[in-house]
Amino acid sequence: MGKRSTSALPEIPQYALKGFRSLHRKEDDTSDFGYNRLDAINPVEGFELYSSRGLKPSLGPLKSAFYRISITISGSVDIQIGLQHFKHQPRTVSFTWPNQVFSKSNIKADTFGYYLLFNEDFLRELIPAVNIPTEFPFFDYAGVPFFQLSPDEIVRAEEFLLKMNEELKLNRPGREKAIRLYLYLLLLEAKRSYERQQLHVPANATDNVYLVSQFQKLVSRDFLSKRKVTDYASVLAVSANHLNRTVKEVTGKTASESIAEMLLQEAKAVLKYTGATIAEISYQLNFSEPAAFNRFFKKMTGEPPLAWRKNALGQ
Repeated sequence: MGKRSTSALPEIPQYALKGFRSLHRKEDDTSDFGYNRLDAINPVEGFELYSSRGLKPSLGPLKSAFYRISITISGSVDIQIGLQHFKHQPRTVSFTWPNQVFSKSNIKADTFGYYLLFNEDFLRELIPAVNIPTEFPFFDYAGVPFFQLSPDEIVRAEEFLLKMNEELKLNRPGREKAIRLYLYLLLLEAKRSYERQQLHVPANATDNVYLVSQFQKLVSRDFLSKRKVTDYASVLAVSANHLNRTVKEVTGKTASESIAEMLLQEAKAVLKYTGATIAEISYQLNFSEPAAFNRFFKKMTGEPPLAWRKNALGQ
């Protein structure tokens, strides 16, 4: 069976803010912070703010069409962005941007923090034609999306979040502009911390950990169009053998296995969050035929995709 044109196939799911709430908030969520219990006639277009109270115990893997900032005050939570694994601990801040595969799990009972979601257009009034990854490098694939704030910095960050919450709830004149300003100040605080810690200064390009980090970021961005180790070795200016060996030494997996892992995350996102058929998914993910996708998925998970979907939806 030959490869079918993908022009009429459904897009891989990418969630917009509207309709996203049910995926991350519990049905019995009674918290009143941020967007919770906000008057339905007074939303702020392109922006949402929440605390971790009422958050579902796990989320994803999925893609979103908006930017996300997460800040942990206490406890811990595991986050995966593409192929990179992180653990949120007190004073940790993390950033994701549109089209990344994201998941959250292992939220400890004592965890408390905040997260906010916003569309790129939300900041355009303050920064015309804003290029967010250029202005704030932690939103760029080449940057560091996950770091800790100092005790003073986390206090100021939380103050900005509480000010945003106040503006949401009181619905005073100029509310939306005030929220934009506080969001910009929060991002500026994070950028100052980023630069203070010299996270903008790249590590030695020959360092193995740095090389693997860059490889993982590239795979997370380009895996649908680039499936060969040689594709990434060329971009990173190393040999395929060196890249394979280095990735294996650092992660325990070969470069090829890492690419397959990223593809599996995408497949799981489509299976869990859409009603696309196996045939549609297989062609959307650039498999030659549905049987090839079935073999790949069963090899990676131990069960066929339809069985995995049934179990995932039953959780």
